[in-house]
Amino acid sequence: MELVLIRHPRPAAAEGLCYGSSDLDADSAALAQCAAAVRDQLGALQPAAGTLWFSSPLLRCMRLADMLAPGCSRDARIAEMDFGAWEGKPWPAIPRAEVDAWAADLLHYRPGGGESVAGVAQRVQSFLDGLRSASGERAVIICHAGTIRLITALAGGQPLEQAALNAAATPHSIAYGEVLLLPLRAKPV
Repeated sequence: MELVLIRHPRPAAAEGLCYGSSDLDADSAALAQCAAAVRDQLGALQPAAGTLWFSSPLLRCMRLADMLAPGCSRDARIAEMDFGAWEGKPWPAIPRAEVDAWAADLLHYRPGGGESVAGVAQRVQSFLDGLRSASGERAVIICHAGTIRLITALAGGQPLEQAALNAAATPHSIAYGEVLLLPLRAKPV
């Protein structure tokens, strides 16, 4: 199965905020531009039988999904990481000691008392396992940068913990509205 991963449009929020699982809306102008650009990119793909559509249930993803594929399935397993008490705070306002503690244990530390990267990786792996048993040639997934980094690592067949560490250590470079294509490999035994 081919995966088409789409990052949501720029959210309607101030720059520099920690907003993982915060349910922010998409910026209206960015949403319209993103939808047009994504339609053009998707239109250039070869048709695929039984294309499946999925979206994170967070508003910034659902708004784009509703424009591209009304009735698209919502799946909480592809939502962005929950940063607990860090949600909505400017990154510089988060105590340096807490950020350092997270950096020292990327896999298991729960930033702000929210989710650990390992926990997010488990739910993303569950989503991918479901896709592996689904029929269809392509799955279009509208989600978040962190989720995309995890899907990329897990879809390539890396073991869960290694994939989670690689995703967490990968510098963030996925643009709003970016479209990435990759194959979903069989789950390693």
